[in-house]
Amino acid sequence: MHLKKRIAIFASGSGSNAQKIMEHFKKHNDAEVAIVLTNNADAFVLQRADNFEIPTHIFDRYEFTKTDSVVNLLKSLEVDLIVLAGFLWLIPENLLKAFPNKVINIHPALLPKYGGKGMYGDFVHKSIMENGEDESGITIHFVNEHFDEGEIIHQSKFRIEKGDDLEMVKFKGQQLEHLHYPKVIESLLKKMKSL
Repeated sequence: MHLKKRIAIFASGSGSNAQKIMEHFKKHNDAEVAIVLTNNADAFVLQRADNFEIPTHIFDRYEFTKTDSVVNLLKSLEVDLIVLAGFLWLIPENLLKAFPNKVINIHPALLPKYGGKGMYGDFVHKSIMENGEDESGITIHFVNEHFDEGEIIHQSKFRIEKGDDLEMVKFKGQQLEHLHYPKVIESLLKKMKSL
């Protein structure tokens, strides 16, 4: 058994949240990022993981949804928590069953508003702005078999000012993501009882 709690990060793109998580746990006494997994061979998150000397795994849709190979890999690494950081696929049932209440995600809006299939990144921010909302925020939640419907763990809000453009709204949201996600991960790991 590992002395440190072990985190697996799933990401599909640039991985700015993954970067903050890797930074946060780099010299942590009680937790570490064990692996970064992606469904995109060109994802910049692979470079970020490499910079931290963290192993990576690239998989395709067949491997992820039709086999147990990803689940078996995570089990072999004795992963305690699976963290989605800009990962765009639905998590298959075999993975959710193997890691019950151990898969979390971050969403760039205040769920249950602006969630669901196709609602990610700029699509979320554009919808919020088109509807004239005066606030938005982030939601960190457990993952279930539906997009953005798992139990909410944490929410933080920010104001949308009159002159804010898409980039500004995105920036405000990312600041909250980068601030809160590593801390929420840490607090969840602390609550997990050692087996």
